[in-house]
Amino acid sequence: MPDSGRIQGEKRTNKIDKAVALGYTRVNVDTPVVLASGSGYIAQKIVEAAERHGIYIKEDQLLAESLSRLRLGQAIPPELYKAVAQVLAFVYSLDAAAGE
Repeated sequence: MPDSGRIQGEKRTNKIDKAVALGYTRVNVDTPVVLASGSGYIAQKIVEAAERHGIYIKEDQLLAESLSRLRLGQAIPPELYKAVAQVLAFVYSLDAAAGE
């Protein structure tokens, strides 16, 4: 989740400061975990990889900042559930719209 409000395919107008990729693992299937995280050059590479693989990108600077403090493989903490759920709902709605 890079930092501020873009959907994949839109032209990026701002510099990416931080990016965090979330997903599920076989060990932790109930709660998303941090799969990748970085700032600067690494953040740019995370976003480029997501774009190459058709992964939706939702930019949210505050959420990216909070998630970037977690370790790789760490499940998101309960205090971030609501914010991450909103992002996941956004992604699921894009998937549903694309399927029509």
